[in-house]
Amino acid sequence: MTRPLALAVAALLVAASAVPASASTTEPGDDGTGGLDYPRGGEGPEGSETAFTLQDPGIAESSGIAPSQLHEGVWWTHNDSGPIAPEVYAVNEEGETLATITLAVQLRDWEAITVTEGADGAPAVLVGDIGDNFGGSWPNVSVLRFPEPATLADATVEPEEITLTYADGGRDAESMMVDPRDGRLYVVSKEFSGGVYAAPEELDPAGVNTLERIDSAPLFATDAAFAPDGSRYVIRTYWGANVYDATEGVPGASLGSLELPESDQGESIAFTPDGTALMAGTEGVNAPVWRVPLEERYLSGEPTEAEPEPTQESEADAEADSGGGGALPFILGGVVVAALVIGGIVLLARRG
Repeated sequence: MTRPLALAVAALLVAASAVPASASTTEPGDDGTGGLDYPRGGEGPEGSETAFTLQDPGIAESSGIAPSQLHEGVWWTHNDSGPIAPEVYAVNEEGETLATITLAVQLRDWEAITVTEGADGAPAVLVGDIGDNFGGSWPNVSVLRFPEPATLADATVEPEEITLTYADGGRDAESMMVDPRDGRLYVVSKEFSGGVYAAPEELDPAGVNTLERIDSAPLFATDAAFAPDGSRYVIRTYWGANVYDATEGVPGASLGSLELPESDQGESIAFTPDGTALMAGTEGVNAPVWRVPLEERYLSGEPTEAEPEPTQESEADAEADSGGGGALPFILGGVVVAALVIGGIVLLARRG
């Protein structure tokens, strides 16, 4: 490479590196707005506290949590993926493991869990093998369903495997919820332009069940859950949670967003059995599970002026509405500079 050409390439690299720096997401101000990761994890709403700490060293990547319907004060959780056993754990309010249920299947990428009433009227545990660390390369994902044990003791069960596929192509997802009113299952994809997907009204264990996109979702959703009476649902991200009114079904009107206690990798959310608070967990050995009380506005079902966490679409709309403010001028300027430098490189390359 000639010296002039090398200098031109160096100039291009400098120009390219300068554009992201100028156009980077701004840090939230005192008003708590701005930034793709708003709301950020912090102390959580007033009254947030550590409910318990997971004591079992075998629970190193708790990716979902759900309250038992048969055993008061018991919560179900599971690990994520990797060289780990396909196990589901029942833990008490002290974080102690009361039972380990081994599923006779191959664990691929478990990301969510819920307990809901089965077709026979008895509670069933559903584990969402819906993650895809390869960005949606799996043609199908699945949900594993087995009856909630009446007695908490270690056991091995063979779950019913329900196959799911996306109508618009493969997706990575970590969020799954079931409407307790009609048993309909929903999956929320984990993407910049994430979506809420509805399964068929009746799941067919013998066939392939198609997930249809019905709504947009917050950036990087990591779990979701319905309130016990089905009147509300929540979608969480690494940093916060959005609560929705589900009185008329899904999609529901946003009731606002709240920050969750800061965590290393927050991936689980559930309503408490009385529906007045959220339980939020994170990955890691001896990970804490927080109890986050819900303000009245989330319980009354009345939307407020509070804005939900942004989706990719809302970020773009806000940028467009700002009259050219924010990162857009820097991006356009960077494109112009890059075009000029590239032209110079081509010219120098021809001469030298």
